[in-house]
Amino acid sequence: MARLIKYLAILILLAAIALIAYAYVGPWFGADFSAPSEEVRKPVVLNAD
Repeated sequence: MARLIKYLAILILLAAIALIAYAYVGPWFGADFSAPSEEVRKPVVLNAD
């Protein structure tokens, strides 16, 4: 049981390292992490009776 927990912890650690590395190296390989930037305007109707 302890061996399973140890392997699971190592797997989680490696996944976290891979995710951080992808966040830093991804834009060099064409990954675009920027949020879409367009203005959205919608009318708001207030019900003030």
